[in-house]
Amino acid sequence: MRMPKRAGITLIEVLIAVSLLSLLSVGMLVAMRIGINTMEKTDAHLVKDRRVANARKIVEQELLGMVPTLATWQPIPNAPPNSAPFLEWTEQSMRFVTSYSLEEGMRGRMQAVVMQVVPGERGEGVRLIVNELPYTGPFQTGAQVVGVDEHGMPHFSASPAGPRSFVLADRLAWCRFAYQQKIYEPPFMIWRPDWILPGTIPTGVRIDMAPLDVVPSELHVSSITVAIPINRIPWGYYRDEN
Repeated sequence: MRMPKRAGITLIEVLIAVSLLSLLSVGMLVAMRIGINTMEKTDAHLVKDRRVANARKIVEQELLGMVPTLATWQPIPNAPPNSAPFLEWTEQSMRFVTSYSLEEGMRGRMQAVVMQVVPGERGEGVRLIVNELPYTGPFQTGAQVVGVDEHGMPHFSASPAGPRSFVLADRLAWCRFAYQQKIYEPPFMIWRPDWILPGTIPTGVRIDMAPLDVVPSELHVSSITVAIPINRIPWGYYRDEN
């Protein structure tokens, strides 16, 4: 006898349908994961690129906002105070007062700034950092003076990296500062690794640096050159010696 026909599905058809749905779900999850990973990598690249661009902007604003100030200190108790320009120009550090603040920009209060090169994390390469301290007067900056050399340039106490240090550039193969001195014969200017001319300031500052890790798809740090606005120096504060 012929069996009557009934509508329905077999177990094999159910297994095939479930398998196809599982494969479709796995494909969608893989596609979503690839998209999320790509977005995270793109965001990471953008963050690094913004950090490099912001570091250049911060260095430029710090130097362009430089304000000539004095450091006043007493060599010995009850002795007349000594004063010298609050400036430090070496191959590994710069120290000055600026009207630019990392937290408040150009509208913030003046800051005593130390920009320096320190060893990198785990001893890998070096990093460029900046320490800021609100400026309150010449006696505050004078507290950082530990002596004066034969050129009349003050020596300052160290400013180690701390939790409040801002990292301008990290994982650098090397980083050093150079200072432009104008002369009255060709080539009319030279770059010095340090500044030992009392009573003058450099006409420009250059920060040479190179990345420790070279990734072709990333924006790398490069040399930064900033002209010092010497027209802001009050008359009689510095003298021009060349």
